[in-house]
Amino acid sequence: MSIRIVNLSTYTTPEVKEYKNKNWVAYGEDNNYYQFLIDRYNGSATNNAAINGISQMIFGRGIDATNSNKRPDEYAQMKSLLKDDDVRKLSYDLKLMGQCAMQVVYNKKHTRIIEVAHFPIETLRSGKANEEGEVDSYYYMADWSEVKPSDEPERLAAFGTSKENIEIYCVKPYRAGFYYYSPVDYQGGLQYAELEEEIANYHLNNIMNGLAPSMLINFNNGIPDEEERSIIENKIREKFSGSSNAGRFILSFNDNNESGATVEPVQLSDAHQQYQFLSEESMSKVMVSHRIISPMLLGIKDNTGLGNNAEELKTASVLMDNTVIRPFQNLLIGAFDNILAFNGITLNLYFRTLQPLEFIDLENAMTKEQVEEETGEKLSTQLKAPCWDGYEQIGTKINDGKEVPNCVPLEDIDRLKSDIYNSLMNIEDEDLSEYELIDTRPANEYDDKLNSSIKFASAISSSPAKVSEQDTSILKVRYKYTTGRSTEGKTRDFCDKMLSADKVYRKEDLDKQSSDNSQFAPSGESSYNIWLYKGGVNCSHYWERRTYLRKNNKQISVAEARAKIMELDPSLRKEAKMPVNAPEVAQIASAKNNYWRK
Repeated sequence: MSIRIVNLSTYTTPEVKEYKNKNWVAYGEDNNYYQFLIDRYNGSATNNAAINGISQMIFGRGIDATNSNKRPDEYAQMKSLLKDDDVRKLSYDLKLMGQCAMQVVYNKKHTRIIEVAHFPIETLRSGKANEEGEVDSYYYMADWSEVKPSDEPERLAAFGTSKENIEIYCVKPYRAGFYYYSPVDYQGGLQYAELEEEIANYHLNNIMNGLAPSMLINFNNGIPDEEERSIIENKIREKFSGSSNAGRFILSFNDNNESGATVEPVQLSDAHQQYQFLSEESMSKVMVSHRIISPMLLGIKDNTGLGNNAEELKTASVLMDNTVIRPFQNLLIGAFDNILAFNGITLNLYFRTLQPLEFIDLENAMTKEQVEEETGEKLSTQLKAPCWDGYEQIGTKINDGKEVPNCVPLEDIDRLKSDIYNSLMNIEDEDLSEYELIDTRPANEYDDKLNSSIKFASAISSSPAKVSEQDTSILKVRYKYTTGRSTEGKTRDFCDKMLSADKVYRKEDLDKQSSDNSQFAPSGESSYNIWLYKGGVNCSHYWERRTYLRKNNKQISVAEARAKIMELDPSLRKEAKMPVNAPEVAQIASAKNNYWRK
């Protein structure tokens, strides 16, 4: 009779042993812990799915660099050294084994690295630390389970410790209490992975052996000899074992009731519930050990309800990417940077993510490089806009001590523009038939001179009953939304409406819109400035300052007024006692306020 016992204490913690007569350090009680991990990977369905899914997320769509366009030669060298197939294997080993290894090949003079290749970590054992406490070697054997006392594993130098043409770079995270090796991040779930494996084996054997484990068959007509017992056992096994024999019946012919064969079931109390509990518990604990936020991220469907809608799935995806995937990626990138630095290559490496674009959190991504790093998508080199698709710049904000574009979702911008448009359309048209338009200029470019021109106009004549603070008895200053050149492609709906309205506005009208929409103010500012809707690098629309002079006035002619405006220069600011860096000038003319992509 054979009895199998599931021992849950097996391999709970890997043993690391140094032997006096060995130059290498054993990993595991039998120096074969890597194989134990491989067996748990092959035997547990949940563990298998978790490792496959996470390792694929780590690799994503491969390694790339945000500054590849600026350093094309270095980028080409990087791609030739770090091939996708090798990086994919490194990602897999790092997750499954807790560490991974690269074979680094130098040229003959040991001045450049000419090749980097994945090296199976299960074939390596760490050498003992030298006097400085550094590991300067690794030892190679194809199969460590078959190492004989007389065998001498091949010694390979560790990266950066020799002048040999081949060195080994081992990538492993820090683990407290471990120096030579790093336990896997799912170490606490290995017992449950083994339990899940044993439960599967039990059910499989139960099916393959029919009902034998739960049936006791008695023959009540004497005890036959050993040969006859073997024949009877083989016939029963042949007829009734295996899932294909399910449903067959037993037909027995007996002389009397006393000598008839009896079949008695051996029942385990609540066996179905017990095995279901163990199966669900082991699955749950394995996923916890892998820090899986939602099973659906890895294609595992459960009944918890977590992550069963798009918003929960998005949140789980972002959280898992930042807390689980990124640490693995950063560990690999750090190793790649060290290797590339030997060749004088400095690139901003990142892994192209597998996450759907709509799941990616871009709140803190302020530059094209940051957006590319988060999304894995290269932005066009011709794109000069500071924000990514689906967002618009509203001034600037301070992020990590730096002034960066303040990017706002387009749906918020569209709502803002709709509110502004509706408010501006409610302003009554003004009768300017008694005035002549004598000057038009882009407001943002000349607004500093505009203040001086107001001083000039006030000096001619002033009136306490002016409609705008910029008006005098003979002068009116108004603003109009306009375009300076033909546009290519479709313009925004707001721009079309504003141009079609063909209305002019006072400074106070536009200032009111700024204060009414203060919720869109850039960080550090109390109000939102509508004056800054001047187009941007890809838009021809802007606010135009229009100066009107009363017809037939006795104080100044049209030609004289135009000449005065054209003569306005920085020296007039001195006459008007207005500093060059006046708040209004800085606010309107600053480059940070140049936005609104078409």
